[in-house]
Amino acid sequence: MKRIPARIRHILYTLITLAFLWWCAWDIDWSTLGRFSFGSFRGTLARLFSPEWSAFYTGGPEDVFSLMLLTIAIGFFGTSVGTLLAIPFVLLSSDNLWKNPVVPRIGKFILNVLRAFPELVYAIIFIKVVGPGPFAGVLAIGVHQIGMLGKLFTEEMERMDETAVEACRAVGANGVQTMFYARIPQLMPIYASLALNHFEIAVRSASTLGLVGAGGIGATLIFAIQAARWSRVGIILLAVVVTVFLLDLLTGFVRKKLR
Repeated sequence: MKRIPARIRHILYTLITLAFLWWCAWDIDWSTLGRFSFGSFRGTLARLFSPEWSAFYTGGPEDVFSLMLLTIAIGFFGTSVGTLLAIPFVLLSSDNLWKNPVVPRIGKFILNVLRAFPELVYAIIFIKVVGPGPFAGVLAIGVHQIGMLGKLFTEEMERMDETAVEACRAVGANGVQTMFYARIPQLMPIYASLALNHFEIAVRSASTLGLVGAGGIGATLIFAIQAARWSRVGIILLAVVVTVFLLDLLTGFVRKKLR
């Protein structure tokens, strides 16, 4: 069978991409562009870039500084819970730990289900179960992180170097001994690096969970937006950006040390 020339393939890929973009844009109501005002947009940006510094720290529990610390705590606790509870699913889902292929498929299916829903959906569910507040946010992030970290941990377990495992088996080590002396020493730095990376993601997610009442700075943000207090929105967004930047530097430093 004659192959399609590379130039023709590129043209076909471009046409398919353009057709897909056109299909995606077909149902969008573009008439709202008629209400767009450059003056209003410029005024909103001006107030966003004039943060309300007085709201950053007042010494109370509702200032931006305190709420940002709460957001970090929600992200850290949720990631810790997700990391610990992901380990049993990794043991269940890894193909190289089971002779029966059905068991890993069941484990991977459970992980697929857990990560199929975003944190906001879990937050809404847990708010109905445990009530509004940071605990619902921790549970939402924790359950979602089980699915995300469980998948990544399983992939690392399946593609790890089996040389050390075979050496342990050659001297008579059982499955538990092989796990503790051959697999865990190889995987722990990788797992720790992945958990730190998802801690950053969890903090960003926790910043929005307050929109539905799951604690953190999100509730203050949505109230400020609804009241058009753009200077207050500006200081909140600045706090989120600086926090994420500092966490990225910190976790990046720790990840380098773990390599």
